[in-house]
Amino acid sequence: MNVCVIGLGKLGSPLAAVLASKGHEVVGIDRNAYFVDSINAGTAPVVEPQLQDLIDQAQGRLTATHSYDEAIPNADISFIIVPTPSDESGVFTNSWVLDAVKSIGSALKRHSRYHVVNITSTVMPGSTGGPIREALETASGKTVGVDIGLCYNPEFIALGSVVRNMLHPDMLLIGQSDERAGDVLEAVYKTTTDNAPPVQRMNLINAEITKISVNSYVTTKISFANTLAELCENLPGADVAVVTEALGKDSRIGSKYLSGALGYGGPCFPRDNIAFSVLAEKLGVVADLLRATDAVNKHQIRRVVHKVREAVGEGSVAVLGLAYKPHTPVIDESQGVMIARDLALDGHRVTVFDPLAMENARHVLGYGVHYATSIEDAVRDADTVIVTTPDPSFAGLAHTLAGRTGVTIIDCWRSFPDRAEGIHLVQVGRGRAATND
Repeated sequence: MNVCVIGLGKLGSPLAAVLASKGHEVVGIDRNAYFVDSINAGTAPVVEPQLQDLIDQAQGRLTATHSYDEAIPNADISFIIVPTPSDESGVFTNSWVLDAVKSIGSALKRHSRYHVVNITSTVMPGSTGGPIREALETASGKTVGVDIGLCYNPEFIALGSVVRNMLHPDMLLIGQSDERAGDVLEAVYKTTTDNAPPVQRMNLINAEITKISVNSYVTTKISFANTLAELCENLPGADVAVVTEALGKDSRIGSKYLSGALGYGGPCFPRDNIAFSVLAEKLGVVADLLRATDAVNKHQIRRVVHKVREAVGEGSVAVLGLAYKPHTPVIDESQGVMIARDLALDGHRVTVFDPLAMENARHVLGYGVHYATSIEDAVRDADTVIVTTPDPSFAGLAHTLAGRTGVTIIDCWRSFPDRAEGIHLVQVGRGRAATND
């Protein structure tokens, strides 16, 4: 099938590469010259595991351009996967999506070929069947459900595992203007997914509600686990890992996102939860649960900062982990970055390190912290080391600190052995009797 992918950033490039690697002829469209040039050169424009391998597998079936008129008329379906930034109130804005829809419509105006426009970007409920549909029909002069199709089909993925999540999704969510449009989109996915996932097809607004509900529910689960972790820390012998493993065996709960560690971050979870709460309040629905989830998440930063004060007072601190999760350079709503910032504002000498996110962190933290070139460099003079992500590169930290005495490790993900000679180990979610010096 001939496919266009509009937006070649953190999610769009992997989507285009997945489609092309599975045999589709894919043209990516983006205003960013670097993204377009990189794709045409056969080079991954963003850092994401497996992305370069898929681009290599595409074997000439993946190209990019700035021109809608060049790409759209020959395409059967287009995927719009551009940013939908939050406004001051917390709801998503559609300006980039509407720009793309209008450009697609204009390119389709002079052609009779049936085309499905698929909105992959996360939008507020009511958007796809409302202003997006109106813009598409106005720009194209065609009628959705007759001449063209319209779908809402957001991805459920996490940065650092985008390709894996696209190839092995838990489900496919398809909001459709009509059966024909949904059939075209489902046919594409039957060729790209490796695990035959269940397909949930519904109208546009139900799909929009489902997307924002999934992420908001997961954030609530994370905040519950983190509250449980703090409770365990204050009960001798308690261990949140033991408790959550048992909880996860209950089929009503499940084990995913039930770790009890640091709070959630990234470009989706925090803003989706806020957007859902704003929507609920606008509709007169009580949103206390969603607001509480956000408050608990912010509390995790203060909790770790307090642990540093307890451990060393005003000593020097190394923060390992600045990306919001391993295997990505993205620092959106990163708890590691916020912890480093708050400690520096408190007067600590803070040194930071992350395998991938150093450059992005510089833009946020500025001159308030020191930037290490390696793990060894980061911890050399530290009184306290905070491990904020379970990045595999931090696994050798105890060995790196061998021979040091009086150093405290605050292990937010319980990644290290309970015993390390000369090191005081504080593990999030474990009562003091379960922590050994």
